[in-house]
Amino acid sequence: MIREINFDGIVGPSHNYAGLSPGNLAATANAGQVAHPRAAALQGVAKMRANLALGLVQGVLIPPPRPDHDWLARLAIDYDAAPAHLKAQALSASSMWAANAATVSPALDTADGRCHLTVANLVTMPHRSHEWRATLAQLQLAFADAAHFVVQPPVPPPFGDEGAANHMRLCAAHDAPGVGVFVYGVAGGAFPARQHVEASRAIARHHGLDPARTLFVQQSVEAIAAGAFHNDVVAVANERILLAHEQAFADRDGFYADLRRLLPEVEIVEVPAAEVSLTDAIGSYLFNAQLVTPPDAVPTLIVPEEARANPRVWQWIEAHLAGNGPIRRIEVVDVRESMANGGGPACLRLRVVCDPATVDPRFLVDEQRLDRIAAVIERHWPEAIAPDDLGDGALLERIAAARASLVEELGLPELQG
Repeated sequence: MIREINFDGIVGPSHNYAGLSPGNLAATANAGQVAHPRAAALQGVAKMRANLALGLVQGVLIPPPRPDHDWLARLAIDYDAAPAHLKAQALSASSMWAANAATVSPALDTADGRCHLTVANLVTMPHRSHEWRATLAQLQLAFADAAHFVVQPPVPPPFGDEGAANHMRLCAAHDAPGVGVFVYGVAGGAFPARQHVEASRAIARHHGLDPARTLFVQQSVEAIAAGAFHNDVVAVANERILLAHEQAFADRDGFYADLRRLLPEVEIVEVPAAEVSLTDAIGSYLFNAQLVTPPDAVPTLIVPEEARANPRVWQWIEAHLAGNGPIRRIEVVDVRESMANGGGPACLRLRVVCDPATVDPRFLVDEQRLDRIAAVIERHWPEAIAPDDLGDGALLERIAAARASLVEELGLPELQG
């Protein structure tokens, strides 16, 4: 029963707009605004409900403890004494974007026949660089079955790795061998290149991937400069379909030729820059969508409301559907709180192809479990967090208590930390 499971990051109770991510245009544009953690988390739950309604298998990952007092201690400072920028970095809820949690290679592609997950080090951004320890502990718990999974620690610095947001897998079907595509950036542009090719190559070696079926593809300098801080802002793949912007890759012709050679049945859907500019693509997060195959086998693209609100993007979507392109269904979800901080539907989930029966069931959800999660969020998540609130001791206590309530509800005492 090999299925693709989407593990969504539950938006944490410390969700705020501190503008900590250079190159992420939405995050920096909304710095200093009032955030709404409760609404953000409930929007995430609603997205998961929509996935269940499509017949997809759905999992969750929970937010780590915030503030990260251990990280501050390694900097020889406590939260009260920390300057504002360290307070914000210690309190960040950015782990909600589970696409950056790890890079995943299904058992069908690895040398030892087990699913491999390598936790991302996220070293390029200080506010994310301390996520990996909590992520590693969580993945080791969710995928503890050593007969089926290997959970790897991160690639060491200084080689930056930002996880599945820069990795695509194309295949005839989820239960067939795939082609691994690692997309990396090159330093020297207006914004930092967060995925280093050295990290991608190390992950491929750790996972035992067949070099003949593994591609390393450079993201275009133009895409990074326009605000595509991860590949999943300009490209998304699922099974045999690749949806990409015309300017996503430095050598798109070479990449497409390699892909067609390794997977002859691949269907490449390229969105022309003349119809959808990089600015429109990044502002709408057309490509930061979930491209999925529900049980009815109708390829479906799950896009944010912002894609429907952009006339040029929506015109392209409608033309693709009318022209009987490979993508046959569009679903629209509201994740505006995440979007305002620079993450769309695809950012919020980590895809793992495996037998769901081999996963710790506490990390899998159905409607009833989502009801219980939503009840905890409605009861305990702060309604709003303004920039001046980050020094409020009462808020910090509420954030800690909210997370503890979620951990208790999900029966995960190992993660109470």
